[in-house]
Amino acid sequence: MFALDEALARWDLELPSLQGAARLARLAELAWHLRQRDVARARALGLEAAALMPPAPPGEDGPPLAARFALIEAEAQWLAGRLDQAQALAAQALLAFERQGDALGRADAHWLQAWIATDRGDSAVSDGELAIASADARAGGDLVRADVIDAAAALFCVFRNLQEANARWGQRFGDVADAHPAVAGWVADYHGVSAFQAADFGRAVGQLMLAFEAAMATGQLRRAINIATNIGNGFTSLNAHDAALEWMQRALALARPTGWPMSVGLCLMQTSETLRHLGQREAAKELLAEALRTLEPLSGSRAYAVALEYQGDLCLDLGDAAGALRSFTLLRERGEQLGQSDFKSGARRGQAHALSQQDRAEEALAAALSALRLARDVDDVYNQIAALRVLAQIHSRHALPAPPDMAAPNPVLHYLQQAMTVAATLDGYPVPAALLDAAAREYAATGDHARAYAIALQACAVRDQTHSQEATNRAIAMQVQYQTERAQTEGEHHRQLAAAEAERAEVLQSTNATLAHLSAIGQEITAHLDAAAVFRALDRHVHGLLDATHFSIFLLEPDGGTLRCAFGVEAGFMLPATRFALDDPKANSSRCVRERREIMIELEEDGDTPALIPGTLQTLSLLFAPLRVGERVLGAMTVQSLHAHAYGERELLIFRTLCAYGAIALDNASAYRQVAATQAQLLEKNVELERAYKALEEVSLTDQLTGLRNRRFFLQHVDGDVAMALRRYDYPMLQDADRDACTDKDLVFFMVDLDHFKEVNDRYGHAAGDAVLVQVQERLREVFRESDHLIRWGGEEFLVLARATDREEAKVVAERVRRAVANRDFQLPDGTTLSKTCSIGFACFPFLPLQPRLLSWSQVVELADLGLYIAKHSGRNAWAALYGTETTRAEGLFQRMTQQLERTVAGGEVRVVTNLVHPPMLRGERRRVGLSSDLA
Repeated sequence: MFALDEALARWDLELPSLQGAARLARLAELAWHLRQRDVARARALGLEAAALMPPAPPGEDGPPLAARFALIEAEAQWLAGRLDQAQALAAQALLAFERQGDALGRADAHWLQAWIATDRGDSAVSDGELAIASADARAGGDLVRADVIDAAAALFCVFRNLQEANARWGQRFGDVADAHPAVAGWVADYHGVSAFQAADFGRAVGQLMLAFEAAMATGQLRRAINIATNIGNGFTSLNAHDAALEWMQRALALARPTGWPMSVGLCLMQTSETLRHLGQREAAKELLAEALRTLEPLSGSRAYAVALEYQGDLCLDLGDAAGALRSFTLLRERGEQLGQSDFKSGARRGQAHALSQQDRAEEALAAALSALRLARDVDDVYNQIAALRVLAQIHSRHALPAPPDMAAPNPVLHYLQQAMTVAATLDGYPVPAALLDAAAREYAATGDHARAYAIALQACAVRDQTHSQEATNRAIAMQVQYQTERAQTEGEHHRQLAAAEAERAEVLQSTNATLAHLSAIGQEITAHLDAAAVFRALDRHVHGLLDATHFSIFLLEPDGGTLRCAFGVEAGFMLPATRFALDDPKANSSRCVRERREIMIELEEDGDTPALIPGTLQTLSLLFAPLRVGERVLGAMTVQSLHAHAYGERELLIFRTLCAYGAIALDNASAYRQVAATQAQLLEKNVELERAYKALEEVSLTDQLTGLRNRRFFLQHVDGDVAMALRRYDYPMLQDADRDACTDKDLVFFMVDLDHFKEVNDRYGHAAGDAVLVQVQERLREVFRESDHLIRWGGEEFLVLARATDREEAKVVAERVRRAVANRDFQLPDGTTLSKTCSIGFACFPFLPLQPRLLSWSQVVELADLGLYIAKHSGRNAWAALYGTETTRAEGLFQRMTQQLERTVAGGEVRVVTNLVHPPMLRGERRRVGLSSDLA
């Protein structure tokens, strides 16, 4: 999902050497992971890949990789703020991934659709898309994807409700020290935002810095920009405005070259708010205006609403009441569209401020009271305090009627006292000193100097506490800055080390090329299972890579005390077979095996050669190495040259690698010889075991009397059939009419029960009863398709799961089953013929097509059983089923159907479909009254 920069650099280097299918795959990989790092290049790679893609097989819409490139283009459109185009392309890619059965492709498509919904301001759709994406990632076996998606879902949950997020996600993520950087980064972002919401700004900044580094390293550029602005906000909350502006500038430097409206607008907006806190209002105004212009294509997003709120507050600071009123009016509209209570209340509070400044007192009072009601409705304490303070300010500025419930000397004190009371309910939240100051002044104005003095002292205490907290925050900010600078210093040190390693890598580049060649050689050598073929392959490659006048391979004899020259070549001629005792002090090959190490010998040109094999040349450079597999030594290999100093580090590395490949190949050849004798016998045993296992598995899933499947088989397969049925309802782009077309692909559960079966056993014996059951399964097979699941549910009861069936045609199938049983006699073992009937109940899944997940499959089976109950108590030899109607209410439906069916049917929420013209009234444990009839 997110590759590291190092991997991209390696793929880039490999790309020029690739051709055909390998190049196409690498182009797709690079384009996917460059989708945010370099959008233009990702698109260019996509165009090149399109020329290499083979034509699609008949009946398919496009090559398999076309869906991935469509998703890359969809992300490019999303980043550019063109959400409609992005959604269309993402939906197109999702359909292709569905047809291909590509679970990870589906996960990526749903992930992108979640972000598109977020930029539209539709959090409910975003949450749903993330849930589906997580499930698809797990279905595809990619837990890294699943962890990233879950961490994003947790992050969104924090913005809505911190306590709910901690309860749901707090235990989901453990230690991520060894996790993929993308996972560690998202989890750090979740912890950082959680800390921010809890006002633990120092911890928040530390976690967000980890998330920023991870986002940059994994190519999540838009995420990195967003996190950088959040780090800036953290420093602003710590009163470290220099550090805040530094991070805002860093974010803006990343965002501006991209031109992505959300990223650029977010940076401008947050920088403007920081400048407002610093008192730089004109500069803040200019940046905020640019932010709103940039975010205009994304006016449905929460970011745009936040920018409107910032603009309204800035206008109030500047004394521009008209401008503030315009901004808060727009914010009020956006709050209604987004359905987010903080914007609704905040917009009205801002409108009240602006209207008061325009001397529109009554309108200001109405807006402030509305803001207070909204805040109280959602128990938003902070917005309640803000609304109460505005009400106090309005009454202090204008002569207005007193509130009807006023219990204070005047309206101003009435609202200030309420604000202080609400503030006192918050743990760890000091009543603002400005609020206390206002109350003290008002009490003094009323002549209550003792109360005014007491509140003034309280305000001084709060101010001292606030100053102490500000000093603590500044100390935290300094500590975080110090840690950041230290991390930057360490990063520089690591970069220097990386440069040194790069220089070393350049020196070893030729060696790396040789190693790549050796890898191919190793595959060839180890592919042989014949010792003679291994010898020939080693001889060919040794002479191709090394100066080897002499090449020999010595193997240990079975006695373990002798080395035998199994293969030897010198100057193109085969050497005679020789043997050396393992304890021979003069034989270098024996010494190499005894000491289990490489031996390099350099001889003088005119000197004597110790242990020279008679008839061989006098070589000057000799290299011996043991043939080892783990701790076992198979023998030794030697190469020798007529030249002095023929072998250096490079040659030693090559020879060591060839020895390793040779040892593995020779050990495999030896093992193969031993295994070959018993291979046929083992193969036959395996075939027998496999047959026995399959037979046992078949027995465990089959009813022994009828040959039908049993409950265990049903429970193993029903979830897959249900998931397939539900998937047809899950395409978000389907309109209602299209969903109706899915009803011919539903599941129908039929419960079939023989009438008065006990009489057969009692009168004719159990053998006769068994014969009847066997003949029933034969007739069921005649009615149903091979793709349907026929289950012996128990005794004389059968369950049939009919797949991909039109729900409106189910009654036709039920009538065919009834006739198949009733219209032909059953033959008993003694030749007697017997007439029997059956009762049938059935129900369709999903029960309500417009709400496919309302009832589970087990509840639908119970409704089929309810239909069987109706048929049984209506005289038998009948069928019945329950269907939903257009007026069916979802809430408590199953409970009402099973406990109050009479009322549900009478109310028109459920209709009973049956072949009975006048079904009787049913009472008792299952009350079935007021039934209507729908004739087949």
